Amino acid sequence: MDLSREIDKVLIVSIIPYFLERENFWFEKNLKKILEARKTQIFWQENTLFLEKNLKIPFSFLLRKLDEMGYEKVWQVSQIGEFSQRGGVVDVFPINLNFAIKIEFLGNRIENIFRLPIEIEDEKREKEVLKKKLKSQKIFSDLKGLKPGDYLVHLDHGIGIFKDVELIHDREITRKYYEIEYAQGDKLYVPFGLERKLSRYVGFSKPKISRLGTLTWIKTKRKVKEEAEKFARELLKIYAKREIVTRPPYSKSEMVKYLKETFPFEETPDQEKAIEEIEKDLGGEKPMDRLVCGDVGFGKTEVALRAMVRVVESGYQAVMLCPTTILANQHYQNFKKRLKDLPIEIEILTRIQTKKEQKETIKKLKEGKIDILVGTHRILSSDVEFKKLGLLVIDDEHKFGVRQKEKLKKLRAEIDVLSLSATPIPRTLYLSLSGLREISLIQTPPVGRIPTKIFILPFSEKTIKEAIAKEIERGGQVYYLHNKIENISSVKSFLEALLPNVKFGIAHGRLKERELIKVIENFQRKRIDVLVATTIIEAGLDLPNSNTLIVADSTKLGLSQAYQIKGRIGRSNVQSFAYFFYPQKLTPSMKERLEALREAEELGSGYKIALKDLEIRGAGNILGKEQSGNVNKVGLNLYCQMILEAIEKLKNKKLEKIN
Repeated sequence: MDLSREIDKVLIVSIIPYFLERENFWFEKNLKKILEARKTQIFWQENTLFLEKNLKIPFSFLLRKLDEMGYEKVWQVSQIGEFSQRGGVVDVFPINLNFAIKIEFLGNRIENIFRLPIEIEDEKREKEVLKKKLKSQKIFSDLKGLKPGDYLVHLDHGIGIFKDVELIHDREITRKYYEIEYAQGDKLYVPFGLERKLSRYVGFSKPKISRLGTLTWIKTKRKVKEEAEKFARELLKIYAKREIVTRPPYSKSEMVKYLKETFPFEETPDQEKAIEEIEKDLGGEKPMDRLVCGDVGFGKTEVALRAMVRVVESGYQAVMLCPTTILANQHYQNFKKRLKDLPIEIEILTRIQTKKEQKETIKKLKEGKIDILVGTHRILSSDVEFKKLGLLVIDDEHKFGVRQKEKLKKLRAEIDVLSLSATPIPRTLYLSLSGLREISLIQTPPVGRIPTKIFILPFSEKTIKEAIAKEIERGGQVYYLHNKIENISSVKSFLEALLPNVKFGIAHGRLKERELIKVIENFQRKRIDVLVATTIIEAGLDLPNSNTLIVADSTKLGLSQAYQIKGRIGRSNVQSFAYFFYPQKLTPSMKERLEALREAEELGSGYKIALKDLEIRGAGNILGKEQSGNVNKVGLNLYCQMILEAIEKLKNKKLEKIN
């Protein structure tokens, strides 16, 4: 250690707005006054540390004090507001200094204080970066409705279990603390006011509880931070490529006005906002890449259709890519109805068409005789060429395989892309990605939509018979969900014996695609009263006449799947009913899932129960498998915070280069 860098005494102040607003020379100038105030005033005693060589001070006290003063524990100090510890040595970068310091202990006595060669050039900018970081930590912490037993992530100590709020008396003052339990019974008390260091744990699996006082968490955090930075860099690369690409703005559309006038429903405020945002994107010179997130049946398809029509009117082609043949067929039929009076050529391309039909469609597409194409991943085959493709709409991108996603990635850099997702995006992920990617949220239900009434009951033939009879009596139709293909025919026979005058049909994934489409079309045309089906109906079926859902054994479904399937009914202004049956014996986790589903009766509740299952699945869809492992290690909220910080950091570096 260079002895010329030795320091006799040093002042360290808390990371609070009062101190962040002050320049460093202010602390030097007022040092005597600060030390005087420390003798009598609690504010200065709590928010400052004055250390000098040979001072007797418990090593553990210094670590706890730095934590409570808001400093973040890291593997290696690199910026203001951080501290690290190895053995009896603490490195800290005080916010009131332009350099970091090293404090060496011998037992419980400070043996040496050194100035480290880690310095800042622009004090003002560094403090602005830290202020932004504190602000984002506050946003991502969100501890509303915290209950004992909930998992919490502490920025410096890792994942623990929230036990309760404790009142601790100290020097005639009573303070509130969050009591958090860690592995092997370790306890941590976090003072009220330092909530920004805490966040809820939301992950894809049960978390591993951390052990206090080890370096494992700091190492984990460092590794995940590096991964988050890598991910942010990749995202920035994709968006930087798009920044260079330009195209002529799409002209205003008369046909879109017609679509608005003939829309049989009233647009919701969120729908209108999403339409406006897309209009603005299409009116600019940079290709659009927007994600529209909305609960099932909240009108995302209409938003996409209007974008496609505007692009077509400007002389380009538009294509909608769907994950299943059923969904492609349904969108095709709906679009045909909506566009029947407009001079727009629309076609479908899936493996269900004959080879001859496919060949003919591909030929017309290449010649520019098709304006809008709807199809499955068959569209991504090498023999498919467009004459002048302008817009690609992707319905539920996460349902496509790696190869298809790679192809989509290439397309993304050149054309306008609109992605639709029925899985809600977590607020924290929205906040971290919105700095890069354009996202529209549709969270309000359509006008006149009535929430589905949910019944969670033990299996009962009598209730099934009554529910089906009641729906058919009022002219409606029923989905009966039985998720085992092996004995689905015997279930149909059982129902036919129960209700002899009712027409039943079967739908599952092992049927030939033509057969499956035929069954769905017969159901659509009301030739079938009750569709006995597997979870194949989850994929976006929109049949407003089906307003009763019966799930034979709801314990076999994940929460998000059950919620998604519930979205198949209640798509009009008619009261809908969902019956979730269960066997007599339930495990605690089954009970918890069913209880969460009961709470999901309110429209748009996908956003409420999301924290349990839906939201995290949405995060997985958007982040991809690779990042899901990182989310598990630190929790979604902290991971999103890391992404946001990484994006900010990279953007600042880019600005530095420009300047």
